[in-house]
Amino acid sequence: MGSKKHFHLVGDYVTDLRNEFRGYNGKKLSSDLMSGITVAAVALPLALAFGVSSGATAAAGLVTAIIGGIVISVLSGASYQISGPTGAMTAILVTLAAQYGMQGVLMASFLAGMILVLAGILKLGQVIYLIPSSVITGFTSGIAVIIALGQLDNFFGVKSEGDLAILKVVSYFTNGFHPNWQAVAIGCAVIAMMLIWPKKLGEKLPSSLGSLIIVLIACAILHPNVDVVGDIPKTIILEDRLSLGGFGFRQFYDLIIPALSIAALGMIESLLCGASAGKMKNEELNADRELIAQGIGNMVIPIFGGVPATAAIARTSVAIKSGCQTRLTGVFHAIILLLSMFVLGPIMSTIPLSALAGILIVTAWRMNDWANIHYIVDHRFKSGIAKFAVTLLATVFLDLTKASIIGVALSTFLILVKLTNIEINISDIKPEKLKEIGIELPQVSHKVKVVYMTGAVIFAVVDKITKKLRAEEDNVQGIILSMRGVPMIDVSGVQALIELANEMESMGIKVYLTSVQPAVLDKLTRGGFIDLIGEDYVFSSAEQAIIMAEHEHEENI
Repeated sequence: MGSKKHFHLVGDYVTDLRNEFRGYNGKKLSSDLMSGITVAAVALPLALAFGVSSGATAAAGLVTAIIGGIVISVLSGASYQISGPTGAMTAILVTLAAQYGMQGVLMASFLAGMILVLAGILKLGQVIYLIPSSVITGFTSGIAVIIALGQLDNFFGVKSEGDLAILKVVSYFTNGFHPNWQAVAIGCAVIAMMLIWPKKLGEKLPSSLGSLIIVLIACAILHPNVDVVGDIPKTIILEDRLSLGGFGFRQFYDLIIPALSIAALGMIESLLCGASAGKMKNEELNADRELIAQGIGNMVIPIFGGVPATAAIARTSVAIKSGCQTRLTGVFHAIILLLSMFVLGPIMSTIPLSALAGILIVTAWRMNDWANIHYIVDHRFKSGIAKFAVTLLATVFLDLTKASIIGVALSTFLILVKLTNIEINISDIKPEKLKEIGIELPQVSHKVKVVYMTGAVIFAVVDKITKKLRAEEDNVQGIILSMRGVPMIDVSGVQALIELANEMESMGIKVYLTSVQPAVLDKLTRGGFIDLIGEDYVFSSAEQAIIMAEHEHEENI
């Protein structure tokens, strides 16, 4: 069974590759190459910045972009995904590196890769669509805050203390704050240039790369006293790479939760990137294959000394806008980064850390989903605002794993609250309304009531239903339960209706049922409610039930 599943996965991959490269020619190759060059220009400063900010090195960021760009692009679930180090991932890694060292980061990445491969094989790619958009938006904004706060040390040229980003900021006030104003000037210059960078120029030369070039020229002239990136080794097999020999069972056990966090974040970011970019290119992402690709990539990258990678929406959108035809764009971008590592290594080693900090602060600002935030706030969706705010705060003050759990738990709770808001309207029979649809009753007794129920009938609303109906017992001889607006009913709901029907029957009040949705009717049938009231008292429309109820009432007079 397992081998058939694997054969099916490989067969689908080969078929999709054939379709992707059908009619491939020199023109498309040229387009992929130019797109790869453009993406590399965007990816280069980000790879360096994310490598440093993750607690590793700039070289580790480059290696991640190179290996991820080749391995993940080739195996990807779509033709357009560009993977590499991302800001969201650094929020996890910087804490992990401080606690377990670089070997801990590499092992957690390898384990996360295994988890992602397993998730893809088990076809868990659709799970992402179960997470509410407001939770994801809050999660993203929380990560943006962490990234920005995490860059303050390099931006100000100082050292802080603490495990969480917010605690590091607090340490500025408790331990004294003495910024390096030269570093601050460089960081501010980068931020200003990126914000005012002409849009047309940005299409050919990204603002991040352009501002870095200008800063490097200025630093070569002025020689400021600031911390720099440091040596960039001319190799993609870094000295500090994964070594399985030094890990015992205890270390593996301790890294399971961090690995789950990395895998969960990789899944969320990669699939969201694929879904968003897929609309831009009008191509559907194969979510399960993408998870397998991300998993294999994150198992390979640590062997070379890189940090965890995910699909990156900024680089992916640039690839599509610059003419990406096939997954070769991702491969070309990686090759160009590799060449840059060998050719531009000495220059990249002199980049001020405060310049990279400025790039990441602007990146953090831009990674917020401002359109969705404005939409939620402007339209005053209270539950959406609550989920966004709680997830954001939990991300900043706790950690990413807890924030995800809290956000989803809050969403579930709010959904449950909404489900308990069942609406129950009890109405007299209105002859004039029946007359409008061609039904005339000789007389109306007003002893038959129609009970309109809207909402889910679950355990939490049972008491509300029974109280409302019992209040009508004294002047009623028949009740018609109209359940067109009931999308679902649970066991407690069925039991409550049975109890209510028994009570009504004992008081001589007949129960009729109408307009029941198929799934609800199935539950009521299996639960014995239909047998209790009788199949002859179940109707497809309220009008039929009213005619029957009034007819029986006349006979009983």
